Parts: sequence; C-alpha cells; structure tokens
Amino acid sequence: MSGPAGAALAPPETVEVAAGVFAYVQPDGSWWINNTGFVVGDDGVVAVDATSTERRTRAMMAAIGAVTRAPVRTLVNTHHHGDHTNGNCLFAEATVIGHRNCRAGVLAGSIGGLEPVFGPVDWGELSIRAPELVFDDRLDLHVGDRRVELHYIGGPAHTTGDVVAWLPDERVLFAGDLVFNGGTPFVLMGSVTGALAALGRLRAFGAATVVPGHGPVCDATVIDDVERYLRFVVETAERAVQAGLAPLDAAREVDLGEFADLHDRERIVGNLHRAMAELGDTAPGGPIDILAAFGDMITYNGGPLRCLA
Repeated sequence: MSGPAGAALAPPETVEVAAGVFAYVQPDGSWWINNTGFVVGDDGVVAVDATSTERRTRAMMAAIGAVTRAPVRTLVNTHHHGDHTNGNCLFAEATVIGHRNCRAGVLAGSIGGLEPVFGPVDWGELSIRAPELVFDDRLDLHVGDRRVELHYIGGPAHTTGDVVAWLPDERVLFAGDLVFNGGTPFVLMGSVTGALAALGRLRAFGAATVVPGHGPVCDATVIDDVERYLRFVVETAERAVQAGLAPLDAAREVDLGEFADLHDRERIVGNLHRAMAELGDTAPGGPIDILAAFGDMITYNGGPLRCLA
C-alpha cells in the first residue's frame, strides 16, 4: 500500500556498518518491506538485494548514489522472494547473482496479483529478472581489496536457496531472511528444522554486525531470538499433532507469550502448516498447500495481511 498508511512509516535509513559497507534499512520491516545493503569500491558497488516495488527500489538506488558515483556492477539476491528481487530489473548495469534455486524461484514467480492476500499495492513498472550468474555452494566477490563471501547456507531454511553475504575482515553478515529482527520469522516456503540448522551455521561466522532481512541492524544475539521462536513453533506443532488440531486451530489456541509483540504475528499459522507437515510424511522443504496456509493466515488475521509497501 503506497498510500497514507505507507507514508506514515519512518523513511529508510542508510547505515554505515563498516568503512564503505552500508545497510539500507526500511522501517518497519513488515510484509514486503525488506532491508538491502551495498559495499562501495573505487570503481564499482556490490549491492545485496533489491526491494519489492519500483518506488522503493529507486529510493534505494538514490541512497547508493548519495554515497558514491560508482555504478552498481553486481547485485546479489539472498533468496527468490519478491521483496528482495522484484526490483532486480532496475539495476540495468549490474550482473545479478544468486543460488541456482533462487534463479528457479524468481523465474517461477510473478509481480503483483496478490490483492486477495495483501490488498492493493503499487508495485510500479517492474519485470521479472532472475540471477544470470548462479552458484551452488560458495562464491567470492572482490570490491577492490575487500572480499565479500557468498555462502549457500543449505536448506531448505527460509527458502531452498538462501545465501548470505559475509565480509570476514569487517565481521559483517548480510543474513537475508534467515534473520528477522522485531518481526515474526517465516519458514512456510522452507523448513522449520532446516532453518534451525541454518542458524547454527550463521553463528559459526562469529559476526559482530548482522544486517537482517527485516528490522534494525543488530548483533549476533538476534540469532538466539529467532531460534527461540522456531523452537516454540516446533513445540506448538508437536502438541497440535498429538491433539489432532489443524494448524489454524492450533494457532488460535496457543499463547504467543514473548512473541506476541512481533509484527506479522499471523505467520504462526503458516509456520505451523510447515512444522506439522514435517512431523508427518512431508520431507523438509517438501510440497505443501501454500494457498491453504495463506488462506488460514488471512482468517486468523481477520482479513488481508497488513502490507505497507
């Protein structure tokens, strides 16, 4: 929604998290409002993720331009979801890089047409553009003398193609949507157990600074917060299966406790769809009824999901 409600949000902030390394933080980090980042070299920029709408991506590009006149030569996608990839097409001079599963996910998707779920959103004039350069495990980029390591974290986790950008000298980790700070984590299109395993891999980096996919820049203690929530989902799913409850009924019955103040709390329903499927015959990341899960989230929410993109 690019109207009055969206305009009421605080403006995006460009945060220098290390010399020449920037997080582009978009409040309030809820549905379709993600973080991006960029690393500046003498003759080029590596950007990490685009945004969901034309307006938001052009604002990100302007923020990069306010820091440097160097062109964005490389754009990294941390995963395929549209809040991180819809704006790829606007980076005309950049090579887009992602995991090969990210490429497949972008090509299988579309832009817009989500009014029944999120209400009207002004996506702008955008077209699908998938990563042209894909990798399977690791790829190192160099911005001048600075190394930016791209790591496939394994999966499924948030999705089946989650990549992080790690700057070892600066100990800065661009974590994509493996990490939410202040918002409810979401693993409907990945795996609860896989996401828990991924958090262990993130801890192993020893990051001093974490740029989450959504929410304020933070330190690595945020990983503990995400883990507590995901373990809560698993425990709730186990009780629901034992009681013969459907995911929506289980979500309605459970006390969210410390997680009640996270925004997008209706994600508990989608997460339970995934967790309960994994407790059955569905392999981590295996096919489940995504449309049914979103329908249950809408029911839990009492209407379309809050989207201020």
